[in-house]
Amino acid sequence: MEATLPQAMIETATPLADWVVVLPIVLALIGAAGLLMVRRSTRMPLVGAVLVVLGIIACEIVLLLAVLENGPVSMTMGRWLPPFGISLTADIFGASFALAASVVTLFILLYAEIDRAGADGRDAFHAIVLLLLAGVTGAFLTGDLFNLYVWFEVTLIASFGLIVQGGRPAQLDGAVKYGFLNFLATTLFLLSLGLLYGLLGTLNMADIMRVAPLANPAAMAGVAALLLLAFGMKAAAFPLNAWLPAAYHTPPAAISALFAGLLTKVGAYALLRALVALLPASRDLLEPVLALLAITTLLLAPLGAIAETNLRRAIGFIVIGGIGAVMVGLAVPTADGIAGSGLYILHAILTMSALYMVAGLVEKRTGSTDTRQMGGLYAASAPLSVLFILLVLASAGVPPFLGFWPKLLLLEAGLAEGVTGPAAGWIGSALTLALLVNAVLTLIAGTRLWAHIFWREGPEGEGSEHVRQPLAPLDRRGRLGFGAVAALTAGIVMAGLWPAPLLDGARTGAQDVADPARYVAATGLAEDTP
Repeated sequence: MEATLPQAMIETATPLADWVVVLPIVLALIGAAGLLMVRRSTRMPLVGAVLVVLGIIACEIVLLLAVLENGPVSMTMGRWLPPFGISLTADIFGASFALAASVVTLFILLYAEIDRAGADGRDAFHAIVLLLLAGVTGAFLTGDLFNLYVWFEVTLIASFGLIVQGGRPAQLDGAVKYGFLNFLATTLFLLSLGLLYGLLGTLNMADIMRVAPLANPAAMAGVAALLLLAFGMKAAAFPLNAWLPAAYHTPPAAISALFAGLLTKVGAYALLRALVALLPASRDLLEPVLALLAITTLLLAPLGAIAETNLRRAIGFIVIGGIGAVMVGLAVPTADGIAGSGLYILHAILTMSALYMVAGLVEKRTGSTDTRQMGGLYAASAPLSVLFILLVLASAGVPPFLGFWPKLLLLEAGLAEGVTGPAAGWIGSALTLALLVNAVLTLIAGTRLWAHIFWREGPEGEGSEHVRQPLAPLDRRGRLGFGAVAALTAGIVMAGLWPAPLLDGARTGAQDVADPARYVAATGLAEDTP
């Protein structure tokens, strides 16, 4: 084994600079443990969590800059070198997704103070949030499929602890649906890992890229189908999406925002990594299935949002529609398709979290979760209405907002496939049409919500609107939450107006997914097929 590894990698310790790969996870885990000890304090949990997340963000900025400059970075602790040891390997997609998740978590920690006026620390909210961030970060940065399973378990435990906080019957009902289907997805993932290890003798991602072409194609296609089922369930792709709108609206809005921004995106990233980078030949066999799933998810999700009257349930369907957009890049894995999927994941981490945060402010001011009981909020809170409509436009992909640029890349990929693709063009043409219809339907769903909540004079009545009741004002904590979501929305708008760095990074990241030579070289494994 040592003959295939660089001599420097065998004889020398890991460079100090490479420890930045593991530091975000270490900080999150140590921070979670520390916050458990001071959870009874009034101010320490929030201050400590914010400081830890700021440290994680600093490490991930350094990591992303290193990846942009030198290519993927890998670290394996101990003397169990790849493929036997468990590696953490960061490429552009993994590092940027981890950074976006940490940034979102920082804003949500500040926003969550809206609902924490009476908290006494027994819920250990801040510690569990850091544990969730550790799991999500580990999933984005891992270079080993079994380690990915471990981080999935960490996120599942933490998210289950968050979704039941408060103990209301609706939360417990949502937790049962969320927990059962995610446990099922994790079980399917574990089953696929056993089969994959039996076929290849390795679970290291870089090693799988090398040896998978030598395995039985039919058996590998079966494993890929299991991974598609497991990750599709976690990502809430059709037809495995019913759990998301049934669960995400039940906890406080801050937790809904955290889930929408982080959890489904981990599933979408795992799909992109497993099917496009690790098992491209098996993905080719599943291409018609992927196209069908992408089309149905794109079309049915916004229709669900249009039909829904509960605000956060409607936003849940918009989240699901975004997963359909990510799957377009799986069905058309060209350079533009992969770049579009990666950039859409980054956009959704930011935008969907912000949209749920605004929804929480709306519910706080109106005292209702049903859009039929809302109305007249534009005159009372014009800035809140501006935030909502900006995020709706970004979600629909209206230019020049952030959601437009990944959809533009996906449209270019679909059009190119429709002209020259191997499947007589039907896949690319159908995906292109579905993307355009999804944008229109999402815009209809979002503007319908905006009109009912903000533009209409008052709640829905038999013949006309009722007179609006006085709205609850935002207290000091509410204003802190509004400032957090306003700052996040401003960042989203600025990213949409200046997309060049994101587009360049997405295209470079797509090259590393499509051609994993740099990724394999970063782990120290031989690049030639054994």
